[in-house]
Amino acid sequence: MPSGKRGHFPVGTPVLEAARKLGVYVESVCGGRATCGRCQVSVQEGNFAKHKIVSANDHLSPIGPKEKRYAEVRDLPEGRRLSCSALIQGDLVIDVPQDTVINAQVVRKAADERIIARDPAVHMCYVEVEEPDMHKPLGDLDRLKAAIAADWKYDNLEVDFNLIPQVQSILRKGEWKVTAAIHRDQESERPRLIALYPGLKNEAYGIACDIGSTTIAMHLSSLLSGRTVASAGASNPQIRFGEDLMSRVSYVMMNPDGREAMTNAVREALNGLIDKVCADGGVSREDILNAVFVGNPIMHHLFLGIDPTELGGAPFALAVSGAVHLKSAEIGLPMNAGTRIYMLPCIAGHVGADAAAATLAEGPHRQDEMMLLVDIGTNAEIVLGNRQRVVAASSPTGPAFEGAEISSGQRAAPGAIERVRIDPVTLEPRYRVIGIEPWSDEPGFEEAAAKIGVTGICGSAIIEVVAEMFLSGMISEDGVVDGAMGARSPRILQNGRTYSYLLRDGEPRITVTQNDIRAIQLAKAALYAGVKLLMDKQGIHHVDRIGLAGAFGTFIDPKYAMVLGLIPDCSLEHVKAVGNAAGTGARMALLNRGHRREIEETVRKIEKIETALESKFQEHFVYAMAMPNKVDSFPELSKVVTLPERKQPSDDGGEGGGRRRRRSRE
Repeated sequence: MPSGKRGHFPVGTPVLEAARKLGVYVESVCGGRATCGRCQVSVQEGNFAKHKIVSANDHLSPIGPKEKRYAEVRDLPEGRRLSCSALIQGDLVIDVPQDTVINAQVVRKAADERIIARDPAVHMCYVEVEEPDMHKPLGDLDRLKAAIAADWKYDNLEVDFNLIPQVQSILRKGEWKVTAAIHRDQESERPRLIALYPGLKNEAYGIACDIGSTTIAMHLSSLLSGRTVASAGASNPQIRFGEDLMSRVSYVMMNPDGREAMTNAVREALNGLIDKVCADGGVSREDILNAVFVGNPIMHHLFLGIDPTELGGAPFALAVSGAVHLKSAEIGLPMNAGTRIYMLPCIAGHVGADAAAATLAEGPHRQDEMMLLVDIGTNAEIVLGNRQRVVAASSPTGPAFEGAEISSGQRAAPGAIERVRIDPVTLEPRYRVIGIEPWSDEPGFEEAAAKIGVTGICGSAIIEVVAEMFLSGMISEDGVVDGAMGARSPRILQNGRTYSYLLRDGEPRITVTQNDIRAIQLAKAALYAGVKLLMDKQGIHHVDRIGLAGAFGTFIDPKYAMVLGLIPDCSLEHVKAVGNAAGTGARMALLNRGHRREIEETVRKIEKIETALESKFQEHFVYAMAMPNKVDSFPELSKVVTLPERKQPSDDGGEGGGRRRRRSRE
């Protein structure tokens, strides 16, 4: 972890060697002599039901003399091992700490440039307070409150208790001129003094954060100007407990301290990101006065320290669905002592605050056209509607699109293939790799590849390569690799009774296997079936617009997503990547209280569809296994892409003459 690569190795294999055979980058400068310390790893202990293994520290060889010597001379953090010296003795889940990684996952969730009208929950109020007078026995705090009421019309002001002992010293330091930070989220609630500064303080900051199951994106914004001061992203460290949401719930159920471990892990990562955006923006943590967090329901619960077990099975009950208000210090995120946190409401048991934030950002409820909004992750969240009606659902796509269930799959990091094109005549591929500018058939590629390495294939390329194989005739509409195509290209390899496609011959060897294609079919069919259910509920046969949200949605090509049958037919001009829409929605809620009220009201009106309870889900799922779909037509797609004629594989995996009657087992 966190790359999600897995494999089998003989007992006694060094962890470093296993990592390299899997294409996982672990740095080792000293050549395995246990002197550089760059190859540190740690063991994640516990019962991992998804992998059907129990991982334990004693499944590694005991610490040997090399590691002991390094620990004495250089210091080895508790729980860390040197992977060049630690030998595999049993089943293990190995975490590669991100502070040791050079080729770390590329987290691509920058803030967009949209202008957001400002009406933040925190208001900075400069006042000049009347000095004490023996003839007027009013206390310093009361005179401060009177000045704020007179100048800013904040009557009946409440005060955070931690400020009361500081008021006198701050007033005197500022020579009776101070800036008060007043928090009021809703007009109906009493305003509250949460921070006080001597003199004029003409800046205050807030954080908007999207806690994704795979990546976390954070934006630091000025509450006064609305500008984004800094943005940062990181892998969610919870990946080491499980790649998808249900495996994390399973980990909590099977390990007594699992919930606490995951909560601590994500809060630690958030504290690191807060430090980073503050350093990048030249801002003190003390100057952050408001924060908005969004996430799917399981991330939402684990962030708050809530056991997510109830979300692991029907009726998928949320512990809390409405908006949450709290102080940052209450959940281990020290900023200013008065910093307030707002969490957007969750829509349903598996459609979370992140989907609510994306809905706020893209606004299907504000338009006449029927808009489909899809956030593709380990659990796809789907929203469909217009100003008349909005429906929502989730669909369990699993981690295949992120490379976790693909033989050569990996997360998006330098060395991962991200774009693929296949010549329909020769079946020769050309591809682009993250971190390498030229395509594979252009000058300079091999020299760059020798330095960075080509280590695997990430989600955007997985979609493209399967779609390209379909368009070139290598696989049938039902996803079977046509072995007869081996006569045209040596890249069609036989693997027992099935076939695979050789994308790159090197170390590691990168192929697309029949099992890989099946994993993609299962994932895309789950998503499409969920979309079709919502279309049924709306009584429509086509959508007007499609927004692809999230880091993954940003980097997939809409044309190939449609060829694959990941999304329904739509004019490609009206299909767009909307970026980190959840992060944008969080920024909107941070900078404008009105947006908080808007999404709270919208969520109350959204109709939630539970796919597991819908009888037609299975029928839609079966049809959606085909490419692009067994029954649905794609007239808009056909205007820009020539879809192959439907064909069925022959008994030997090749193509028979003409169309064959479908066998009962197909």
